[in-house]
Amino acid sequence: MKHFLLRIEPLVWLLFGQGILIGTILLTGWLIVIGVAAPLGLVAPGALAYERAHALASHWIGRLVLLALIALPLWKGAHHVRSLSLDFGGAARDATLAAILYSVAALGSLLAICAVVRL
Repeated sequence: MKHFLLRIEPLVWLLFGQGILIGTILLTGWLIVIGVAAPLGLVAPGALAYERAHALASHWIGRLVLLALIALPLWKGAHHVRSLSLDFGGAARDATLAAILYSVAALGSLLAICAVVRL
């Protein structure tokens, strides 16, 4: 299992890095608009209407962004939890924990793909 994890490590780092990018840039902007600007009335009422959001999510670019917003932070979280476990002396169980965490991230990504395709 350790050999397999070492072989896929570049892929995990790629997904982790993109998860940081998505989490830092896009989710922060989304939270500012939804959590601050909309309640303060800085956003037009129709801008966040269901029809507009559905039209955006139905386009292939919108689906790709939505998939990235869902799936990539899962990989980031899995990698952070694995690193936290290693920091607290979990080297003995690293291979098992990594397999579990990355499997959960992969399953979440597959479910996100299914959900985005069904839009």
